[in-house]
Amino acid sequence: MESHDESPFKGKTGLTRLINALRYSLDGLAAAYRHEDAFRQETWLALLLIPLALFMPASGLGKALMVGSVLLVLIVELINSAIEAAVDRVSLERHRLAKRAKDIGSAAVLVALINVVATWGLVLFG
Repeated sequence: MESHDESPFKGKTGLTRLINALRYSLDGLAAAYRHEDAFRQETWLALLLIPLALFMPASGLGKALMVGSVLLVLIVELINSAIEAAVDRVSLERHRLAKRAKDIGSAAVLVALINVVATWGLVLFG
């Protein structure tokens, strides 16, 4: 019995689901790059820092931590952008809960950026 409370896109399985998931993910990356200035800036920073990390005099684990910390910023920014879009979809009115949601998402990005600085500092100078 099919539930009417679920998305009509949920029934796909196998290769079709994987292809659709990849397409949706690429659409999400493109939308974030096109519409989110912060994501665009962080993407360019990642394109600079990730190759730099690979050439740094660090162990394989150190390099992985450096790359991972940069990728974490992109992940958190994507989630923050999704939160902001969902909040704005519900209402563009000023509301304390909408502000709280957006501020907490922004704080998560800040923590991820601090993590980059701390990780790179510890790997390179610790």
